Amino acid sequence: MRILLLYSAFNGLSQRAWTTLRARGHHVTVHVVHDPDTIPGAAAAAGPDLIVCPFLRRRVPDAVWRAYRTIIIHPGPPGDRGPSSLDWAIMDGERQWGVTALQATGDLDAGPVWGSRSFPMPAEPPRKSTLYNAEVADAAVDLIAEVVTKAGDPGFAPQNHDQAGRSRPPVRQPDRGFSWDDETGHVLRRIRAADGRPGVHTTLAGVPVAVFDAHPGTATPGEPGTIAARRHGAVLVRTGDGAVWVGHARRLSPGAPVKLPAATVLGRVLAGVPEVLEPLAAEQPPGPREIAYRRLDDVGLLRFDFYNGAMSTAQCRRLTAAVRYAAAQDTRVLVLAGGEVFANGIHLGLIEAHPNPAAEAWRNITAINDLCREIITSTGQVVVSALAGGAGAGGVMLALGADVVLARDGIVLNPHYETMGLYGSEYWTYVLPRRVGEAQARLLTSRCEPVSAGEAAALGMVDEVLPADRERFPGAVLDRAAELAAASDALLQRKRAAREADEQRRPLETYRVRELAEMSHDIFEDRHGFAAARRAFLHPAAPAPAARRPALLSGG
Repeated sequence: MRILLLYSAFNGLSQRAWTTLRARGHHVTVHVVHDPDTIPGAAAAAGPDLIVCPFLRRRVPDAVWRAYRTIIIHPGPPGDRGPSSLDWAIMDGERQWGVTALQATGDLDAGPVWGSRSFPMPAEPPRKSTLYNAEVADAAVDLIAEVVTKAGDPGFAPQNHDQAGRSRPPVRQPDRGFSWDDETGHVLRRIRAADGRPGVHTTLAGVPVAVFDAHPGTATPGEPGTIAARRHGAVLVRTGDGAVWVGHARRLSPGAPVKLPAATVLGRVLAGVPEVLEPLAAEQPPGPREIAYRRLDDVGLLRFDFYNGAMSTAQCRRLTAAVRYAAAQDTRVLVLAGGEVFANGIHLGLIEAHPNPAAEAWRNITAINDLCREIITSTGQVVVSALAGGAGAGGVMLALGADVVLARDGIVLNPHYETMGLYGSEYWTYVLPRRVGEAQARLLTSRCEPVSAGEAAALGMVDEVLPADRERFPGAVLDRAAELAAASDALLQRKRAAREADEQRRPLETYRVRELAEMSHDIFEDRHGFAAARRAFLHPAAPAPAARRPALLSGG
């Protein structure tokens, strides 16, 4: 079937839809919609049997939905209408939610229903971005497959929409408002319903900000709204009955629109606020914890969870120290377990906000390279990368430095750098070709297309794809790690021999030197538009520079 995907951004759901439909043998054309006036031309050029809109903020023109069957994937159950469905669902504390496939008509979210999926909402208020990328995306991908099957059935007729459904207006900042005097649960729900966009407007230490990335915490008694502590960029803010860790914020002032760690945004106003740290292997303290280690018999489990997968210079250095600590233990297997996003490479926001972005980019890339080197050269243990979430650019290459790569079914990998105007580093010229070969490595890094977990396994990037169930994945990883530990003597012997042979053929450091030589031109001379691509990524209202945008995103 010829299918046209229309979307406002090639996000996780759009990428999963694209990879899933292609894997099923369909001819898929994509078109990113910055201007709805371009939709008729894209449809005419594609000549689709079906148009699917997995994430579209614009209305489909009448001429298009009248000429082609057009299906809108709405992140709400049947009867729900409006552009802020997930925001309202989280703020209202809904216990069940869903996704609906609707045929486009002149009425927003009110066309005939092609199918729906429902799911229980998490017990704790979820971040909107987490809900979208987890439960909503899982349901939507399954629903899209059903829609395509029904589109091929001449006898199928969609059901008329329940006109008694509820239509909710767009959520505005006054709807999101809260007071720090409110209960912690209420504050959490409000902030998480606006994460990752647009955040909730408030003040921290007298500074007007939008806040994101909230977690419950505990603090000494004090006036609500005052900052009790800070930890690795997050600040602990007192509430009416406890405290909330705020991980990220954005100043509400002209010229400062980038979301950054809250402590970085507040800067000098935090003078005198104590820094609260925790030992690497300590029990989980209240609030966010970016890095933690624990031992399970012969398996060392090193967890790291960085907001949106971005890894700053400081985070890379801390994780490098943690890998060294874990590698020094007498375990047989080391599991590197990422969070909701495994990793996406260097931290573009902190680079952009730095007084000297090029210098900070260089520090960041050398710090992540140090981390990757520790993983590659750790020959005392079998190293496992466990990808419960997707990865991009340097985050993919970091994962490939391990001996065994385990991926959860349903994730998407983006093993390329060119869309950001970078040659790339993280020893990618070593770790990627040794798994897929030189020719395939060139294709993966130049085509700039997402790769599903199944495709990655077929190519050799991933060693094993584990069940898609998010609750079962950690246990499946530990079971596989225990099996590797039982066979570790032979595995480690082969690993050491292979590493020594590779070093004899070409020292590992030469890959880094060559990559950084190329990166120096991209960072300091901006030869491929890194600065403009970085700003377009951080300010997605503006399209990326056409010269560096992959053909996939331009409708090719």
